[in-house]
Amino acid sequence: MYDLAVMWEWIAFSVRWLHVITAMAWIGASFYFIALDLMLKPNPALPDGAYGEEWEVHGGGFYHTVKYLVAPARMPEHLTWHKWQSYTTWLSGAALLMIIYWVGGELFLLDPTKVDLSLWQGILISGGSLTIGWLLYDQMCKSKLSDHPTVLMLLLFVILVIMSWGYNQIFTGRAALLHLGAFTATIMTANVFFQIMPNQRIVVEDLKAGRTPDAKYGKIAKVRSTHNNYLTLPVVFLMLSNHYPLAFGTQYSWIIASLIFLTGVTIRHYFNTMHSTGKGPHWTWAVTVILMIVIAWLSSVRPTETWEDAEARELTPYEEKYASAAGFEAAYDTVLGNCSMCHAREPVYGTMKWAPKKVFLETPGDVARQADQIYLQAGISHAMPPPSAVQMDEEARQTIVAWINEVRDQ
Repeated sequence: MYDLAVMWEWIAFSVRWLHVITAMAWIGASFYFIALDLMLKPNPALPDGAYGEEWEVHGGGFYHTVKYLVAPARMPEHLTWHKWQSYTTWLSGAALLMIIYWVGGELFLLDPTKVDLSLWQGILISGGSLTIGWLLYDQMCKSKLSDHPTVLMLLLFVILVIMSWGYNQIFTGRAALLHLGAFTATIMTANVFFQIMPNQRIVVEDLKAGRTPDAKYGKIAKVRSTHNNYLTLPVVFLMLSNHYPLAFGTQYSWIIASLIFLTGVTIRHYFNTMHSTGKGPHWTWAVTVILMIVIAWLSSVRPTETWEDAEARELTPYEEKYASAAGFEAAYDTVLGNCSMCHAREPVYGTMKWAPKKVFLETPGDVARQADQIYLQAGISHAMPPPSAVQMDEEARQTIVAWINEVRDQ
């Protein structure tokens, strides 16, 4: 039944919910431990091997944290590992990418106006490209560049800019920014899985065997953890970007995504410095504001595809399936009368300047391309159009449902 689309939507919603929950846990833990490291204070009374301590108050009680730079003299009876947050975030994010951009690839992944690819080719590029960043970054970290952390981070930024541009040449704007986020998140999770956790396990095994752990393993884990800390905020922006056409739907979206990585550095530098010294450098906020003004200016560029371009474009097989179905003409007229005043390349409703989420509903190809979402948003639910904008009657909604049922019954 076509109402499997409803179940699929709820599956996507549930996976997205899980992804957000685990991302909050991972980001919270990452920010907390970076801040804790920077706030540690020396104390002569600390046990041998202890680097520093920190006293905190929360939830009606006091917490006393002591950090050992390498390891304590003996293995503690209870040890909490912080790893599930990272793994579950990545796995749920990968599942969400597959649900939306692989299964729904004809609608959300591929942009036929940029390059002519089959769905399987797009999926292959989508999945395969995620590993490239980790392989390049990991090799750089293992090279002599590790002695020059600033140069290493600059090279990583260059890779991110290249990938941002490359994704934008192939995928839709939404998919390009989401894939850049997944590309970066893959580097972060791989840091945890392939470097941070294995090095910590080596230290634990040395303690169990009565050996003195080598300090280099802790240093490697610390460097990778710090890199993750600076990449976190841009990834959050890219996670949210598919809700905002001004981020993904403009000519310079790849530059916007690149600049966001710089704001992540300036913001985290402020907080990291504040945790370390008690006072953050205020110039970082000025730089951040300037970067956001540049981003806002870049986002004001109008979409390059005009109504005439869209009208002349040949329908894809996916669009043709819906456009040729009985009931499409009536559904198309219904959508034009109830939705196109907002969902247009040049909206005419109120003071609206851009179509919500860059969803256009003007040409037959537009409406056919958005068939699933029209069915879910305006057919079986009353999510769209907003009641304050248009009062869409039940007969009009049933026209949409009847059209989709015709496609289902083909």
